[in-house]
Amino acid sequence: MTATVLDVRGLSKAFGGVRAVDDVHFTIAAGELLALIGPNGAGKSTCFNMLNGQLRPDGGSVQLNGRSIVGLPPRRVWRLGVGRTFQITATFVSMTVRENVQMALLSHHRRIGAVFARAGDLYRDEADALLERVAMRDQAERVCGVLAYGDLKRVELAVALANDPKLLLMDEPTAGMAPKERVQLMELAARLARERQVAVLFTEHDMDVVFAHADRIIVLDRGKLIAQGTPAEVRADPQVQAVYLGSGAMYGHAH
Repeated sequence: MTATVLDVRGLSKAFGGVRAVDDVHFTIAAGELLALIGPNGAGKSTCFNMLNGQLRPDGGSVQLNGRSIVGLPPRRVWRLGVGRTFQITATFVSMTVRENVQMALLSHHRRIGAVFARAGDLYRDEADALLERVAMRDQAERVCGVLAYGDLKRVELAVALANDPKLLLMDEPTAGMAPKERVQLMELAARLARERQVAVLFTEHDMDVVFAHADRIIVLDRGKLIAQGTPAEVRADPQVQAVYLGSGAMYGHAH
């Protein structure tokens, strides 16, 4: 039995009178890719922001490897092994690809004070090894500002892996990418998850990507969990079909 990395129970958050996330339960195991899907306004981003410490839940528990992380600030959550990639790539555009990864490694190793000393030499090999994993080693010297969008996403993945995460949160990882690039990035994420036994939770609008790469899927609608299971189980779920009916989302591309 694979170890449970993240255990979420009764997660809830209201804004004003609206329950953005309402009594949500799920787990993710090491090496597993779990997709979180749902229409716009379903509560996906709120859910993510509670998991990485940006929002404090109103109720419920979030355990990372058996330890509660509710109420901890994002920096502390990151230190405990939660990596995150964003819809908008969060790289330093004036720095090289390698320097971006080195910065993340310096932070992970608590050497951020060394940035002004010999940062260029520190963790260079480690940075290059991570770039090798995401197929960006040959572009290590390039400044991030000139990279193609798909390549930036790969760099961001290397940065997210720098703190050796147990859990990786990927918020719309393929947003803005061409279909072929989307497939490549998710294949890469899936391979890294299995090799390093990282639990991956991702949100995604492209249902083709979701059904091709997720081990399991959880579906939110208006803050409530309406379905969870394998891609086949979720695809066949009448409630899920009703939520997505008319958008073509379940079988084609969601917009």
